[in-house]
Amino acid sequence: MSQVRVTTLPNGLRVATDTMPDVQTVSLGCWVGVGTRNEAASVNGVAHLVEHMLFKGTKRRSAFRISEEIENVGGQLNAYTTREHTAYYAKVLHEDTELALDIIADMLQHSVLDEDELARERTVVLQEIGQAADTPDDIIFDHFQTTAYPDQAIGRPVLGSAEIVGSLPRGALADYLAQHYAGPSVVLAAAGRIEHDRLVALASKAFAGLPATPLPEVEPAQYRGGDFREERDLEQMHLVLGFDGVGVHDPDFYAHSVLSTLLGGGMSSRLFQEVREKRGLVYSIYTFTGGYRDGGLFGVYAGTGEEEVSELLPVVCEELVKVGQDISEDELARARAQMKAGTLMAMESTMSRCEQLGQQLLVYGRPIPVEEIVTRINAVDRDAVMRAARRLRQSRPTVAALGPTQRLEDYERIRARLA
Repeated sequence: MSQVRVTTLPNGLRVATDTMPDVQTVSLGCWVGVGTRNEAASVNGVAHLVEHMLFKGTKRRSAFRISEEIENVGGQLNAYTTREHTAYYAKVLHEDTELALDIIADMLQHSVLDEDELARERTVVLQEIGQAADTPDDIIFDHFQTTAYPDQAIGRPVLGSAEIVGSLPRGALADYLAQHYAGPSVVLAAAGRIEHDRLVALASKAFAGLPATPLPEVEPAQYRGGDFREERDLEQMHLVLGFDGVGVHDPDFYAHSVLSTLLGGGMSSRLFQEVREKRGLVYSIYTFTGGYRDGGLFGVYAGTGEEEVSELLPVVCEELVKVGQDISEDELARARAQMKAGTLMAMESTMSRCEQLGQQLLVYGRPIPVEEIVTRINAVDRDAVMRAARRLRQSRPTVAALGPTQRLEDYERIRARLA
């Protein structure tokens, strides 16, 4: 059994707890409702660089002391940046909750953004950008995103470009922090052996310096679609074929998720069986969804050899058409079972529950009970999934390919196959 409670502090920061009295640990962190789509084009990558720099020292702690204090008690501290969120989180024994909270609060409010540390961290992030560029099954998703949302913040890479990140001044980081890290944009979430009232009291003091200023508006996401191809001397061609999906508030959100699972969510999925098991065209193929507050993406990733390129895409397009025409009750039940099992299994992890709580409050403004999620999954029927599949194909497709692309069909031929 768990007990979820939420309290909003005077500065707008929300404190949310999911109490699990039978465990000995606590996962907690701050989920900030800003990311890459909150950046101007001239500072693309600043959100991610800020995330790195908050670990590099505060007015009370050096970079080494931040890591030393959390590891002295056997804890873990980490962070990540996405296009809409940035998270700073820790996992500790329950008796060290106050320490973890103090470190994270210190980082978010009192980082000094030291110039020498910034110079070093720019180099680290440039290495990260270079590593991503050298990893084709990673960088292909940046090309896909940019092609789907051209000339928009939501289409730009989270890491930014080497040219911009390499010259970002300290002032750009300080301005971004001042404009975007405020009470209304932050959720402090915790799951595990935690007492809600005690965490609220601690947070009231720890985050007293966080201002109550509202977030600046972001430009709406406008899906465009299109074609990107980069010829590279690689053993495999990496391909993403995608469409205009749905946002997290769309009534068909769960239908699209079930469709993704049914079509390419496991070894029993249609694409895995048809493309890999029956035809041997790929080693890896899967589908994915990405939901934003005002839109989303649905895509298929595949990696294939140069000789198999010309055969792969027609088969994938055929399966995308067929899934909009007929679905069996057995495969629908299997897809729903996979989703429900994944949801319920995540409930056994304090970190998963903490992250889920933080994200739900940022996205929906309230915790979503697991029973409600399961009910929504169960409510998805054959007609809803087929309707979702047909809805996808009404949008202009996005094609992103990297590697030996010469045998890949031209864009208009791909569009015709999906019509």
